[in-house]
Amino acid sequence: MQFIDLQKQYALYKNEIRAEMDKVLDTGRFILGPAVSELEADLAAFTGVKHAIGCGSGTDALLLALMALELKPGDEVIVPDFTFFATAEVVSLLGGVPVFVDIQPDTCNIDPDKIEAKITTKTRGIIAVSLYGQCADFDALSRIAGRHRLFLIEDAAQSFGATYKGRKSGALCRLTTTSFYPAKPLGAYGDAGALFTDDDSLAERLRNLLNHGQVANYRHRYVGLNGRLDSLQAAVLKVKLRHFPEELESRQQVASWYDAELAGAVQLPLIRSGNRSSWAQYTVRSPQRPRIQEHLKSRGIPTAIHYPMAVHQQEAYSGRRIADEELAESIRASREVLSLPMHPFMSRQEVAAVASAIRESLQ
Repeated sequence: MQFIDLQKQYALYKNEIRAEMDKVLDTGRFILGPAVSELEADLAAFTGVKHAIGCGSGTDALLLALMALELKPGDEVIVPDFTFFATAEVVSLLGGVPVFVDIQPDTCNIDPDKIEAKITTKTRGIIAVSLYGQCADFDALSRIAGRHRLFLIEDAAQSFGATYKGRKSGALCRLTTTSFYPAKPLGAYGDAGALFTDDDSLAERLRNLLNHGQVANYRHRYVGLNGRLDSLQAAVLKVKLRHFPEELESRQQVASWYDAELAGAVQLPLIRSGNRSSWAQYTVRSPQRPRIQEHLKSRGIPTAIHYPMAVHQQEAYSGRRIADEELAESIRASREVLSLPMHPFMSRQEVAAVASAIRESLQ
């Protein structure tokens, strides 16, 4: 059994993918070529925003977002404590200070009720991660950001394709970042990412920054970076985006099978009313995680832990004195979460086999 079956996906779209890649090879436009601008137009249309800006990775997208918003050394940015390291890492790279906030125990997304206690005169913004494919509470987050005049960024590395009260992830605040890492719901065949905004001036600045701060050849208005999206990756993503709506429906079906098969055995993912997850992962929770994971491994069923440690516990932030009690839900989640095989091509029989193995492990 595959955790994510990229081989089956490739077999289905092989001819289309090769045709689009051949176009790039024939033109020789490997950097910022037509494939990139075509993909950006498709992404903007899908998401419902004015500007989609391709870049080299999800981490580049986050870094570019903070650069465009002119984060300064010493500025504080609110981030969830339970997320991939990059969410906090990019703040630190620019000399900012990530301020860790605990999560909601049912969704594992940042808890808006715990943010305002962390806001100081140095706070510049909030990065809210839409974890596991479900959007965070952007109504509450937007109110907090507006009240304190903070920027708000959606880190949609796992939620591209999700919706929040009828709006697409990527169109919920002024600036959104996402990742097209191969294992994401919409994945390239290497690193890739994108940013989304309706702000014309912000979009122009982002395009300059991702190309060494250039406004024209060899004219550098800003100190930027090389964060350009590769044309071959854009070609792959163009094809996958055509099939993405169908794949999202299939992910919903797989998740509903899991819900039915695992009811009462483990804590299931909770999707809040008005939300639709893109199911980047199907992540359950149990205090018996080691026992479950070992048993599934013996049955040839792969699993993953997203994430085994709260960010504030990482060695890179060992110099920060933070009481674990302040971030208790993040710590508890890191000890209990377990991601199960999830992709659009899973069969009901495969889901049943995973569920059966989990129930066996708990007997």
